[in-house]
Amino acid sequence: MGQQSAVLQRQAPLRAAYKEHPEQALILKRAWTVFEAGQDAFHGVVVPGEPYRVSWQCGTDRAVGGFHDAPNPGEVLCAALASCQDTTLRMVADLLGVKLRQVEVEVTGKVDVRGSMAVDRQAPVGFESMQCRVRFQVAPGTPPELCQRLVAQAERSCINLHTLRAGVAVDASFDVRTSGND
Repeated sequence: MGQQSAVLQRQAPLRAAYKEHPEQALILKRAWTVFEAGQDAFHGVVVPGEPYRVSWQCGTDRAVGGFHDAPNPGEVLCAALASCQDTTLRMVADLLGVKLRQVEVEVTGKVDVRGSMAVDRQAPVGFESMQCRVRFQVAPGTPPELCQRLVAQAERSCINLHTLRAGVAVDASFDVRTSGND
C-alpha cells in the first residue's frame, strides 16, 4: 500500500471535528491596512490575518493615476483567486493520489475604470469579468477519468472561485472622526 496522503493526514481530524461540531468550521478571515505618516495617496501597507508577521506595500494602478509600482488591489484580487485555485488543485490531487508534474493558474480580470473615476456614470464600478485558466501536467499513466475527477473536485472546492461566482454580502461602514490637534 502507498504512502497516505499528507492532506488526508491533516484533514481527517478536522473533518471528524466539523461533523460533530459544525460551528468549528466557521472561520473568520481578516486583513487590514496600516497608515504611515507621510504616505502619499497612491501607496499603502496591507497586513493579512494573524498569526503572520508580514505585510506588503500596495499601490495604485496607472489607469487611475497611480504609479503601478507595487501590487494594486485588482492584482491582489486576481492573486487571491489564483492562489486559492492552485492550492485547491494540489490538495485534491494529493487526496486522489494524482502526481502533478506542473501547475499554473492564471487569472485575468477586465475592469472599466471610468465608473470608479466618475467619468461615466453608466460604466460599472468593479470587475466586469474574470477568467481563471488552470494548466497542469500529470504523471504518465494517470487515467483520464482520474484527471476529470480532479478537475471537477478542484473547481467545486475552491472557496474564492465560488465566492466570486456567487457574490457575497459585504457590509461597508465608515467611522469618520475629526482630530482636535489639526
